[in-house]
Amino acid sequence: MAWYEVRGGRPLDGAVKIQGSKNGALPVLAGALLHRGRTVLHNCPGITDVGYTLEILRSLGCSVTVEKDALILDAAGLDRNRVPESLGEKMRSSVILLGSLLGRFGEACLPYPGGCTIGKRPIDLHLKMLSEMGVTFTEEERGLKASCRRLSGAEFSLPFPSVGATENVILAAVLAEGITVLSGAAREPEISELCRFLREKGARIEGDGTETIRIEGVSCLEDSEFIFSSDRIVAGTYLFGGVLTRGRVFLEGAETGTLTEVLKVIEKTGAVVHTSPRGIFLDAREAFLPAGRVETSPYPGFPTDLQSALLSAMTVARGKSEIEENIFEARFQTAAQLRRMGADLEIKGNRALIRGVSSLHGTFVRAKELRGGAALVLAALGAEGTTLIQDDGYIERGYEDLLRDLGALGACMQSSTVKTK
Repeated sequence: MAWYEVRGGRPLDGAVKIQGSKNGALPVLAGALLHRGRTVLHNCPGITDVGYTLEILRSLGCSVTVEKDALILDAAGLDRNRVPESLGEKMRSSVILLGSLLGRFGEACLPYPGGCTIGKRPIDLHLKMLSEMGVTFTEEERGLKASCRRLSGAEFSLPFPSVGATENVILAAVLAEGITVLSGAAREPEISELCRFLREKGARIEGDGTETIRIEGVSCLEDSEFIFSSDRIVAGTYLFGGVLTRGRVFLEGAETGTLTEVLKVIEKTGAVVHTSPRGIFLDAREAFLPAGRVETSPYPGFPTDLQSALLSAMTVARGKSEIEENIFEARFQTAAQLRRMGADLEIKGNRALIRGVSSLHGTFVRAKELRGGAALVLAALGAEGTTLIQDDGYIERGYEDLLRDLGALGACMQSSTVKTK
């Protein structure tokens, strides 16, 4: 259990380098198992979800070493297909190993995935599409067993552009026999990140970034070296921190093209944004206006992963805002904690109605999921007095070092860890 103690009332001011992408790293790590050889990765984020994934890879027989800034994987000795229950249950993304283990062994055994409590997040789409590729699923006491004689290409049409299901089909299709065509595919940058990685290994994939992805199966992959893009959600979090505290921040390495809708919302507040190949500069000293009505939606829409950060920022805007959450049904858990800090907001179904107040006040709050935890830290930065945030390990799942990064921007905060049984 971690505790963050934040003394608020100071605008963020400074520069910080944005870490590698969490949502890009996890499927790429799974994809490395498809190759009977070596993968070298750069700019891989040092977060707990990556740490858990690497533990799983080691448990399956993959060699994992670190040399300077490079993460080196060698899956030549991979000899197991069962993900340990103690590791797989720790995060939702463990389900992404289904496609890669089936591609490598034709068999996979996974515990039911864990992760944040932000909604049901069923995996039925994953199972349905993999079944159409020839996979048979049987339920075990605490998980699933998947097996097939030979993965075969197929044509699918997703009813909803699920990122995880899109990634699992891509991973399964890379070494499958024949051609796989996925319509209604997710268009998130992390999908293109995975496809770029796999193409550099010799996979034949086209159409990523559009609604239709085509994969032609190959017999084997090859050694490769890969650099992760920066994390757009981390960048967005710090941008909203700048808006909430009315500060000035420069985000080195932040990629403008993946944050188009986020920057549109931020500019509504009166903030000034300057972009360049080096990163994004935000001047939010006059960011007093509400964002109006914002809906979360699949990419290229406003990301659900930044809904909580926007919610925090709008609590101190001069006017009313409305946020409609269209992805996860339990993503307003932060609202009750913000009300403890003096926020004036109410939740009606999948909508949050926010009436800005002059300031928040420090108190005790508790993080209940990853992005909500980061949003509470942002609220604490703009609040009067000191806020104590209890975090049961959520924030470190997606943020490499929140204390370091926000400290570089002038935040006055410290953290401590308490061991729990």
